[in-house]
Amino acid sequence: MVQTKKGTRPPWVGLAAAVWVQLAAANAYTFPLYSDTLKSVLGYDQQQLTLLGVADDIGENFGIIPGILCTWLPPWLILGAGAMLCFVGYGVVWLAVTKTVVSLPFWALWLALLLGSNSSAWLITTVLVTNMKNFPHSRGTVSGLLKGYVGLCAAVLTQLFSGILNKSPTDLLCLLSLGLPLICLLMVYFVRPCTPATEDDESQHGHFLFTQIACVILAIYLLGTTVFDEVLPKSRTAQYAMLGVTALLLMSPLAIPIKMTLFRSPYKVQPDRLASQGNLEPLLPPALAQTYIVNSIATSDDNDDEDDDIDMLLAVGEGAVKMKRRPRRGEDFEFHEALVKADFWLLFVAYFIGVGSGVTVMNNLAQIAYAARNDAITILLCLFSLGNFFGRLAGGAVSEHLVKSRMLPRPVLMTCTQTVMVMTYLFLALALEASLYAATACLGICYGVQFSVMIPTTSELFGLKNFGLFYNFMALGNPIGAFLFSSLLAGYLYDMEAAKGSTGTSCVGPNCFRLTFFILGGFCALGTFLSIILSVRIKPVYQMLYGGGPYRTPRSSLH
Repeated sequence: MVQTKKGTRPPWVGLAAAVWVQLAAANAYTFPLYSDTLKSVLGYDQQQLTLLGVADDIGENFGIIPGILCTWLPPWLILGAGAMLCFVGYGVVWLAVTKTVVSLPFWALWLALLLGSNSSAWLITTVLVTNMKNFPHSRGTVSGLLKGYVGLCAAVLTQLFSGILNKSPTDLLCLLSLGLPLICLLMVYFVRPCTPATEDDESQHGHFLFTQIACVILAIYLLGTTVFDEVLPKSRTAQYAMLGVTALLLMSPLAIPIKMTLFRSPYKVQPDRLASQGNLEPLLPPALAQTYIVNSIATSDDNDDEDDDIDMLLAVGEGAVKMKRRPRRGEDFEFHEALVKADFWLLFVAYFIGVGSGVTVMNNLAQIAYAARNDAITILLCLFSLGNFFGRLAGGAVSEHLVKSRMLPRPVLMTCTQTVMVMTYLFLALALEASLYAATACLGICYGVQFSVMIPTTSELFGLKNFGLFYNFMALGNPIGAFLFSSLLAGYLYDMEAAKGSTGTSCVGPNCFRLTFFILGGFCALGTFLSIILSVRIKPVYQMLYGGGPYRTPRSSLH
């Protein structure tokens, strides 16, 4: 049994520590910073470099194993395993790049990169599962914050690479193999199961608002330092000052538990939230069991069989006997039980379409800009990345507001954003010159929303007990979508159009991606339809969870 930390401050301490773990989890996003060095130093060709990029993508997204283990093992052990993978994987890459180990086989480097980037899946799964359990009443907000911080921490590592590390790939790999695992080991004590934060805590909304504002300020600051990198002073003092500001902004969530320490408020312990794993929730609530029994007595003929039935119902109502039944939506599911549910596959396919089409644009943004005769690729990347961040952050907060104020299922946001994506793809297919910037930012926002909607919806429909496994299975929609939509669909159609021209392997003109955009728009129309069906099906679940006063999480879900 995993011991929980009691009190009101530990969940917020764990959330602040999770931000720094996300910094380590952003290691998979740094591949472009040292990929050229792998090619030049080790003599790889473009095809081999692409295969290494595939290893990085697979490692980052394959989280099934930590998803299963986090149900049974404490968070510190999962974090430790992630830190070890980071150390071993990037350590081997560093040894190869520095020629400390000569003639390392390509397959060994591929496997090392796979292990190093896979540490990201272990770290993200740990902090996400732990904090979702510590804040069961604010799942959308928490998931939006944590997924948003991952993207921001990738920008932090880029800032560190460009400044303090002087754009040295070997120093970056040394940081990835030694510095990031050290951060994880320093945080293992604080990322732990705690007594869940209470929903009736009036200050909780203000605390989350403060964290969201700090996150937005960090995003704007990183964007400013990136855009104006050429005009900023290059002295070491200035670089360390910029890094210090970034570190302070990353530590800003720690202000919440500090404030709670200095200005304590009365805390009422709620026994039902402190239940241990050994306490079983009665199958029927006592009042419902009693009503059922009374009705049975009223219609009985007083025979022995009915007396036995009444005794059994009394035993069930008192929790002495537990009748085996399949879980209902909103309760804890086993993985095999969820696989036969239509809601599970509706959510997976809708999410797969949303992120798959979005990542296709992200992966091909340079080619899209070139085809449109636009050389502002950096600006387009910044617009998509910033939109992705705000989509993740706002998607979690908005969905949280909708479920609590109007009991609207979170997939309603999937419906809205994928409808917008349909129109955006149509604009891109029409090749309107002025629409490229707005369409890129819009797709980034819609792409980010898919993450912050899928995560809490999965936990609300299938419970928190096996949430790590469910989340990582759903997350496979991203790489699968990238392979099908980006590599097979967009890549094939682009090469086909390029073969018609005289520019070799490059394509210029509106026809390069026109058919691709029409097909992606059609898929998003299908995703909109599926998310509508899902929203209608699960609306009673949200009315049950949020319509009867405080959200009551199953006891087994809190551990």
